[in-house]
Amino acid sequence: MTNTKRRTFLKGTMAAGAVSAAIGVGLLTPRMVLAAWPSAAFNAESVDAALNELLGSQQMEESDKIDIRAPDIAENGAVVPVTVTTDIANPESISIIARQNASPMVASFVLGSSTEGFVSTRIKLGKTSDVVAVVKANGKLYSTSKEVKVTIGGCGG
Repeated sequence: MTNTKRRTFLKGTMAAGAVSAAIGVGLLTPRMVLAAWPSAAFNAESVDAALNELLGSQQMEESDKIDIRAPDIAENGAVVPVTVTTDIANPESISIIARQNASPMVASFVLGSSTEGFVSTRIKLGKTSDVVAVVKANGKLYSTSKEVKVTIGGCGG
C-alpha cells in the first residue's frame, strides 16, 4: 500500500526546489522585472512632459467613467491611499499624477487585455494637490481628478 499524499508532497517539493535552483542560477528570469523603466516620465517636472514621455500625448478628455477614491484630507502626505476604478472598455493603462509634486508622475500600471480597470496603491504628496487619474483606452486618454488636502507633507515638508 502506498501513501499518495506523501508522494504528492515529495513531487511538489522537488519541483519547487528545481524551479528555485533555476531562478537562483539565472536560467529563469522574470521578464517584466527586467523591462525598460520609463525614467524620463517619472523624472519629468511637468504634467505635460510626463504624459508625453509615458503615454505619447497630453490631450486628455474628462470622463465620468473613472472613479478616484482618496481621502479629502490626508493627515500624512507620505502615505496617501488612492484607488482608481474605471468602466471604460478595454483599458490599457492607469496612471496617477499629483499636480503639485516636484515630479508629478506618481504611478503607472499597464493592464493586460483581460484585466479589470482597477488599481489601488499608496502615494506620496508633498502638499495639497489635485490627484489625477489618467486611463489610456482605445488609443485615447481619459481623466478625472480629486483634490487631496495634506496637513503634513510627505516629500520632506
